[in-house]
Amino acid sequence: MPIHANAPLTPAGRRRLVAVIDQGAGLRQAARQFGVAPATAHRWWHRWARADECSRHDGRCLRDRSSRPHRSPRRLSAEQEAPILEARRQTNLGPGRLAHIVARHRSTIWKVLARNGVSRLRSGPRPLTRRYEWSRPGALIHLDTAKLARFARPGHRTRGRVAAPNAHEGLGYSVLHVAVDDHSRYAYIEIHADERAETCARFLARALAHFAQIGMDAPEAVMTDNARNYRTAIVFRQLLAERGIRHILTPPYTPRVNGKAERFIQTLEREWAYAHEWPSSATRARALGSWLRTYNRQRHHSSLGDRPPISRVPNVRGRDS
Repeated sequence: MPIHANAPLTPAGRRRLVAVIDQGAGLRQAARQFGVAPATAHRWWHRWARADECSRHDGRCLRDRSSRPHRSPRRLSAEQEAPILEARRQTNLGPGRLAHIVARHRSTIWKVLARNGVSRLRSGPRPLTRRYEWSRPGALIHLDTAKLARFARPGHRTRGRVAAPNAHEGLGYSVLHVAVDDHSRYAYIEIHADERAETCARFLARALAHFAQIGMDAPEAVMTDNARNYRTAIVFRQLLAERGIRHILTPPYTPRVNGKAERFIQTLEREWAYAHEWPSSATRARALGSWLRTYNRQRHHSSLGDRPPISRVPNVRGRDS
C-alpha cells in the first residue's frame, strides 16, 4: 500500500522506532525523538510486540493496513446486487435513474456498480456548457423530430444481420414529433408518416392545446433547429404569428442549444424505442402512450430534484382556477 504523503514515519523509520523502545526508551521519549505523537509510537510498538517472528522478519507488521472494515453487515449480498447489475446491463442507466427502477438509494447503486467494475467512466473533461431554464411552465417550448424505422418483425438490431435479413422490407420510417416544455420538461409526442410543414404546424397546435389543458400558460417562444419545415414554411410561421409566439432558431451545427429536446429524444429511444425486442413497429407505437405517461407523471428526473415533470406544472386539470 502506498505511504501517505505526509506520513512522518516510513516502514524503515518505524523499525528504528520500535528498536529504540526495545532498547529501553519510554514511549513518550521515543515519540519525541522521532517527532511523532505518543499514540503513534504506542501503535507501532504494540503491533511489533504482538507480531510473530515471520511478520517481524519481512516487516509486514509495520506496514499500513487497509481502512476497509473487517465486517460490512449492511452491504448488499450477491443476490441483492444481481437486480441492480441486470438493470444496468439492460438499460445502461446511471444510479439516479436506476434508483427508481430497483428501489434502492442512488449512493447504494453507485457503490454496487463501482464494486463490480461497471460504473461509467469519463474519457476526458466535460466540455464547458451554459445551462438555462425559463422561469415558468409553458414559456418556452422545444420542438424536434426523429425517425424510427417501421418493421413487421424484429430486425438485425436484436437478431443480427444474418438471422434477420430484410426485416424492414421497404416499410419506410415513422417520424416522431416532440414538444418539450423548457421549465418542467413535460413532453408531448405524436407519430406521423412525414415531417412536412403542414404536419409540423398541426402538431404544434395540438401540443399547445394539450399544454393549456394541463394548466400551462400560453408560450412566449418556440425553439427549433434550422430545418426548412420550421424555418421557412409559411404555414408554420403563420401559426406562430397568429398566436404571438416568437420563433427562436438554434445557431447552425449547434444542436446542444436545443438540448432539452435532443436529450429527451435520446431518453425516448433508449427507454422506449430500443428498450425491448418489439414484435413489430405497430406494437411499439401502441406502447408509446404508456411510456409517456410514466415519463411525465412518475419517472424521476435528476435535473428536477428526482421529481417527475408534472410536479412543476402548477395548475394540473385546473385545480387552482
